[in-house]
Amino acid sequence: MTDASKPTQHRLEQAILSLLDQRAGRSICPSDAARAVYDGDDEGWRDLMDSARRAAARLAAAGEVEIAQRGHTVDPDDARGPVRIRRPQ
Repeated sequence: MTDASKPTQHRLEQAILSLLDQRAGRSICPSDAARAVYDGDDEGWRDLMDSARRAAARLAAAGEVEIAQRGHTVDPDDARGPVRIRRPQ
């Protein structure tokens, strides 16, 4: 898969922040953002998963979110497998 366009990257970042605001203190999965941005009714949101993780990593680098696995903050570059995105604690 090629990188998503800059507008899509921006939409993913905005979706992550918006979803976190809506969920008031709870974490989200990158797939939540991918689903929120994807315009279709099929499984095409899966193609946005890598881009959603990169968007979360950019937000983590800016200090706006944390990437967590099993409840512990992890470096997005080192994370393998399922991750959660949350506001900094």
